[in-house]
This record gives sequence, C-alpha cells and structure tokens, in this order.
Amino acid sequence: MLPDHIGWTLWKATLAWRRDFVTAMAAAGHGWFAQARGNLLVYIGPSGIRQGDLAEKAGLTKQAVQQFIDDLVQDGIVMRAQDDSDARARRVSLTPAGEAAMRDADRIKVQIEGRWRDALGDEGFERLDSALRQVIALPDLPDLPILPQSGKKD
Repeated sequence: MLPDHIGWTLWKATLAWRRDFVTAMAAAGHGWFAQARGNLLVYIGPSGIRQGDLAEKAGLTKQAVQQFIDDLVQDGIVMRAQDDSDARARRVSLTPAGEAAMRDADRIKVQIEGRWRDALGDEGFERLDSALRQVIALPDLPDLPILPQSGKKD
C-alpha cells in the first residue's frame, strides 16, 4: 500500500481541477485543449513568443513544439511569423480563434473557482489559495514559468 501524504492529495486535486477544465473546454468547442498541444497556449502572451523560447519554457524539445505548433496552426489557433528582431526566428502568436479560446478558458476557470469556493466557503477557499501561493513561492522551488507574474489568479 502506498503511503498517504500531501503529494497524493495535491495530485488528486490537480486531476479533479484539470478534468473539470478540459471537460468544460471541450463542451465550449475546444476539445484540443485536453491534448498536449493545448498546454503550450499558457506560454503565449499578448505579443507572442519565439518558437525556441516556447520550447524552452515548456520543457519540450524543439521538434515536439514544432509538431504541436504545426497542428495548432492547421486548426487556426496560432500563427507563425518572422520575428521582427531576428530574421532567423519564428514568432508564435494567437489568432482571433486562439484569443477566443483563451477567453473561454478564463471564464471556465472562474466557474471552477466558484464551485470550489462554494464547496469550501469563502474563508476555507481563501486559506487554500493563500497556502498554495505560499508553497509555490518557497525559495528552493525552481522558477515556474506557467504561474501568473502579475499576481492575477488564473
């Protein structure tokens, strides 16, 4: 029998949140969000990102990112263009359809947060949020590029 520890609890909570998120995204017409390529969108800001930087931030090979981006381009979610500051580099940015998907993602995240807040109560939810933010801010943790830098909840 496996020992019971907080890692399993955090993992189960993450899986529950992700299940709710990808199910709602699929219902909103974004079933591709459940696939590995959907994970790349979190790294693409309003001004886009160089494809090589995207691979580095995502912790994936350039070849894997190339294939995922090819698929997202084919689906009309992102577009590639030559980087203005480096003719050798390609810049990936969201298309209007990709921006709409991200707006849907934000709306769905707020809905999930609301359900969790209802289940835990305001005080319980705020304690959970505060404790998790303290954990991810621990100085010995590696930099996690997927976390919002502005302090905005996602």
